[in-house]
Amino acid sequence: MKTETIEYRSGATTMHGYIAYDEKKPGKRPGVLVCHDIFGLADDPKRRAHMLAELGYCAFALDMYGGGKIPKDFPEGMGLLMALLNDRAELRRRVNAALDAMNKRPEVDAGKTAAIGYCFGGSTVLELARSGANVKGVVSFHGGLNTPTPADAKNIKGQVLVCHGADDPLVPPAEVDAFIKEMKDGHCDWELIHYGNTVHAFTNPANDGKANPAAKYNAKADKHSWESMKELFGEIFA
Repeated sequence: MKTETIEYRSGATTMHGYIAYDEKKPGKRPGVLVCHDIFGLADDPKRRAHMLAELGYCAFALDMYGGGKIPKDFPEGMGLLMALLNDRAELRRRVNAALDAMNKRPEVDAGKTAAIGYCFGGSTVLELARSGANVKGVVSFHGGLNTPTPADAKNIKGQVLVCHGADDPLVPPAEVDAFIKEMKDGHCDWELIHYGNTVHAFTNPANDGKANPAAKYNAKADKHSWESMKELFGEIFA
């Protein structure tokens, strides 16, 4: 497997992305963006990039904070992500810059791309779709579902898959209901899967629930959501 850190830009900000692909596979292949959670481009999004590369994709783990910054703690991470969630235009610029950088890679078939994201990253890939980006599909794993511009759902070109913990206290039922309405009003091709007995951040084995009961790994939900993503990719990249 070939991996490397590459620089790209979003406006005046230099970003440090991480790419992974099977260099033994000839020709172009579908590209998949991987958007990190609150803790930036740390080990877990890189792990997911490796998993996607093993499936035959070119995975590009993007950098939403700039400079490859990894927050030193939860409060710093909250400050970084809230600055972007409160400025959706800038958030969209940054994630679209990553998509553009991935599409320029010689390994990537720019006509076959998707994006996945975790927690904050889930919110980010949904905004990518709402921006009208040319992606075949996006997958949100335990991401926030709200948006200040629900009417932008009409811009979504690809399929939307949301993998959601049914007991996630950080994404209340009212937010889920609003998202469903948004998808229906936008006439989107979408699917929302609820995982029972599952809270936030259920895909990261490092989340033991001791420090924060709202964020706890669930092996069953992690496995099933990944399989649902694979099934979606099998459809959109066929």
